Amino acid sequence: MHYFDTYALIQIAKGDKNYLPFTKASIVTTLLNLYELHYILSKEKNEQLAEKFFDRLLPFCVDFSSEDIKTASKFRLEHQKKSLSYVDALGYVISLRMGMPFLTGDEAFTNFPGVLFIK
Repeated sequence: MHYFDTYALIQIAKGDKNYLPFTKASIVTTLLNLYELHYILSKEKNEQLAEKFFDRLLPFCVDFSSEDIKTASKFRLEHQKKSLSYVDALGYVISLRMGMPFLTGDEAFTNFPGVLFIK
């Protein structure tokens, strides 16, 4: 199992060959990541792809707690020079709590523990 951040989800939706090995992996993400995915793909005029992947990934969303939000807030504040998004900080914290790798290609996460960085 891996926590898929929005970057990873977008790359999979677009068919990035570097993410091909992860298309069969057990996906964990949140509804907030799907929100970002849908927005970005729609902004790029890929509405049909946005709808397809939103619906396909919805069953893999996990809930998050108020404690996750507080921890993510502190994490984001501690690393504010990296310009982490709210959703990315929350996803990273959830991946740590759940004990799974955080799959991303976001440069801001290259040196964090528990990150599986694929570009």
